[in-house]
Amino acid sequence: MRTHDEMIAEWMGEPGFKAAYDALDDEFRLFDELLAARQRAGMTQSQVAERMGTKTPAVARLEAGGGREKHSPSISTLRRYAEAVGCRLEIKLAPR
Repeated sequence: MRTHDEMIAEWMGEPGFKAAYDALDDEFRLFDELLAARQRAGMTQSQVAERMGTKTPAVARLEAGGGREKHSPSISTLRRYAEAVGCRLEIKLAPR
């Protein structure tokens, strides 16, 4: 069985895949940051959900990128997540 990284490396050779994958880079970095913040806090998804006043599956979907009904999380949701894991939300615009 191939690893995720091996599959991505193979798919990078397919026309259009790299551009589509690169277009999602900001989203991938956001979801990686959410997971890293929760792990730094030493918390489970259930604990984060309790602090946010929501259910565990909602936190799991947030960390996974929205699940089947993909949508961007609101600033309010991101702020509640950040507070739940002992962080503050920072948003910035960076030159390309």
